[in-house]
Amino acid sequence: MEVQVVTDVLAKNDAIADTLQRTFAEKGIFVFNLLGSPGAGKTSLLEATLTELSKTYRLAVIEGDLYTDKDADRIERLGVPVLQINTVGGCHLDAAMIEKAVAAMDLDALDMIIIENVGNLVCPAEFAIGEAMKVTVLSVTEGEDKPLKYPLIFKESAAVLLNKVDLLPYIPFDKEKAIADIHMLHPQAAVFEVSCTAKTGLDAWIAWLSERIEAQRKGAACKE
Repeated sequence: MEVQVVTDVLAKNDAIADTLQRTFAEKGIFVFNLLGSPGAGKTSLLEATLTELSKTYRLAVIEGDLYTDKDADRIERLGVPVLQINTVGGCHLDAAMIEKAVAAMDLDALDMIIIENVGNLVCPAEFAIGEAMKVTVLSVTEGEDKPLKYPLIFKESAAVLLNKVDLLPYIPFDKEKAIADIHMLHPQAAVFEVSCTAKTGLDAWIAWLSERIEAQRKGAACKE
């Protein structure tokens, strides 16, 4: 019976996620689900990404957190619309939460929505929330063993950002092994070496993301 309950929950979640994904595709909105551990640097990466892409595109953010709105406050200071979802102890966002948040947005006024999920390498990988793709931030301070310890999140991610690479001279982190393990789990995954503090490696990430925003917009235009 317990297995059936879990299956029902996932099926209901996936049905909502599929509807959201179709809506975003029809509107030409690129949506990605930003994942990573607490402290990996997701919000810092988000700030750097928004600062650059807001010059060209219409953006919005959905922030997931257990209890606080501290990250949402940081995004709001950039002038980007942001909606906060507090899971009140829940370890991940789900599609129903995103559906409710999206109902408060003007989708016709957006090119991209970034969903920053709750900091966790396990649960968020299991739940589709309507995104076009998942992106994971892995800080070099976490160790190179994380891809093999938490394989699902790396299998599911179209891109992985190795963050805080400015610290590599000072900590034991086997970068080549981490990248090899990521590609063993997902051979096509794009890997970017970045530092939000030193502001290195971000140009390649921004260019890659811009290509996907444009592809989503063109796809919607072709269907009109």
